[in-house]
Amino acid sequence: MIFIHTIYIYLFCKTMTKLNSLRLLIHSMTQSEKKTFRMKTNRKKNDPDYLILYDIIEKNREKPLSFYRSEYLKLKPGASFETTVKYLFELLLESMQELRKDRDNFYHLFDKIFKARILFEKSLLDESFEMLDYVIGHSEQYENYHALLLASRMELEYLLALNFPNISEKMLLKKQFKLNEILNYLRKINAQSALYEILKHRVITKGHPRTQKQKEELNDLVFSEISIVASLNLYNFEISKLHQLFQANYLISVGDYKSALNAYIELNNLFEANKHLWSDHPVYYLHTLEGVLESLRSIHNYEGMTHFINQLKVIETQSADFRINLTCITFLYELFPFLDRGDFTSSMALMNEYREKLYDKLFTLGRARQAELCLYTSLIFFGNAEYLKAHRFLNQIILRGKNYYYLPLYRTIRLVNLIILYKMGDYDLIRYEIRSMKRDIAGATKDYKIERFLFRFLCRQMPTVAFRRQLLLEKTMKDFGEIRQDVFERQILRIFDFTAWVESLIRRIPLSDVLHQRIGSESFQEN
Repeated sequence: MIFIHTIYIYLFCKTMTKLNSLRLLIHSMTQSEKKTFRMKTNRKKNDPDYLILYDIIEKNREKPLSFYRSEYLKLKPGASFETTVKYLFELLLESMQELRKDRDNFYHLFDKIFKARILFEKSLLDESFEMLDYVIGHSEQYENYHALLLASRMELEYLLALNFPNISEKMLLKKQFKLNEILNYLRKINAQSALYEILKHRVITKGHPRTQKQKEELNDLVFSEISIVASLNLYNFEISKLHQLFQANYLISVGDYKSALNAYIELNNLFEANKHLWSDHPVYYLHTLEGVLESLRSIHNYEGMTHFINQLKVIETQSADFRINLTCITFLYELFPFLDRGDFTSSMALMNEYREKLYDKLFTLGRARQAELCLYTSLIFFGNAEYLKAHRFLNQIILRGKNYYYLPLYRTIRLVNLIILYKMGDYDLIRYEIRSMKRDIAGATKDYKIERFLFRFLCRQMPTVAFRRQLLLEKTMKDFGEIRQDVFERQILRIFDFTAWVESLIRRIPLSDVLHQRIGSESFQEN
């Protein structure tokens, strides 16, 4: 009995897991996907079991999983719930795939390959080779080397099976040579992609370089990437795209924003000239626009950001996940010109505009984007002196620390939390948090000077005598001069200028005034 009961619990949990996946799939569907599914099912007077389950899930978004099961079994007491869940999941995937075949060249070409295989198996040889020729030609046009490789390999295998009808050795060697060229390109692209992935992984998990030694460690990746590009003697969109992405991300990681901007603009021009190669959700193009905007923000060229923000707004996609990420990026870069200048009133107004289309869907974002959005939203509340709201918003990330701890941004989030606690007067919690952060930083490769400064500053009682405050300001501004000139320290000040907050505290003037003065003077120096 115990064994049977255990098996039952296992199967029940497995069904609930599949049901949760089904719920997420249905709620991520676009209107066109829902319409295609409805047409495919060809609804009749008596709805099939799977369509009844689909309606229950679609109309009840926030209900627990047990609700869907009980509601379905009320309407279909004799049906198998587990079987219906599995069947509906597969049917939805088939419907989505069918829709993509006519919209996405990737799906379209592989669909043709599968059809060519069926035709060959049915001895419709001319039709099969005609379809493979179509795939080979269009794969070259769209630079889809994976489809090109598969179609070219299938063509040679079918010719072999037919004893090479009407094909000379010269023609055979030509086809084999072309196949080897495809393999060579794929190897190069894979090697280049691997270097880009390693670079991104280091920046995401370790943060931007904090020392000259860490910067030099990236140079090995740079030399390897350049050697791969130099070994190729033919223009290729994929390789050019990866090369510019790698260069731009490297330059941003080491704080060379002007050079990174030039690289991103070249990459943007490359994308604009090759729109026929875009996928339904152009992830790399989004990375490019984000890189351009980040570079422009870093050199305080806020006017130049407008054009690229508008480019974000006209990107079309059928992917719900891609769309919410795109909305978040658009909001952040519309926000930064206000936030960096200390215009917290306009920041709050913009945040309210995005409440329904972004904030209500906060936890559908990826973790890194959730953390970023919560941080900057907290800073909006902080700038408007709504410290309790700022603390509560940031706590959504801090209280889930295990899920976000690996993000480099998490350290900055905890620093912002310290200055919020300072304004709330919770000094005991500040001391506890500083001890905790010091332990965590001790295990890291390097800490920031601004971190050490804030720990000392927040633990020290603020002077009340005017001349002592003036002496503190002079000493502090000298320390800040060294910090702000350090290219590695600017990586964290780019997120939030903690030095501006300390200065506003000592001088007893609004943070918005200091930020406005800082941006004005730095923009003048840039020009």
